[in-house]
Amino acid sequence: MNYPVEGGCSCRAVRYRMTSAPMTVHCCHCTWCQRETGSAFALNAVIEAERVEVMQGEAVCVVTPSASGKGQQVYRCPNCQVALWSHYGGGGATVRFVRVGTLDDPATFPPDIHVFTSTKQPWVQIPPSQKAFAEFYDARKEWPAEAQARWKATRR
Repeated sequence: MNYPVEGGCSCRAVRYRMTSAPMTVHCCHCTWCQRETGSAFALNAVIEAERVEVMQGEAVCVVTPSASGKGQQVYRCPNCQVALWSHYGGGGATVRFVRVGTLDDPATFPPDIHVFTSTKQPWVQIPPSQKAFAEFYDARKEWPAEAQARWKATRR
């Protein structure tokens, strides 16, 4: 893979680039993500905030509730309102959950892990070769050592 990879909103007012691969890519099937996206799931590339560079425009923060009670900060284009990335309570501002669908080539990052499959839509079929969890999972057991080290570095 060649980096950086770029993305942005529908109206192109906000453009960003990811300077490296994400730590992991989550496909979240929880009912909160379904409601917020208006779709069957959210596909998020989990990456250090410092590895996401805004090249044009400025996303605005919309605070929304979450099932955890910690809330999430969704960063959207101020014009077309497309959600570009989020900060979740557990990750804080040092980690971005970039919406893979906003990349210029969304096929770049297929999901590594499916979460909250207990509430996935019954017509969504997850390939048997993919990691899938009824709820969440222990990253220490599922992430490669390099990704764990990167996550740990964001906690400092």
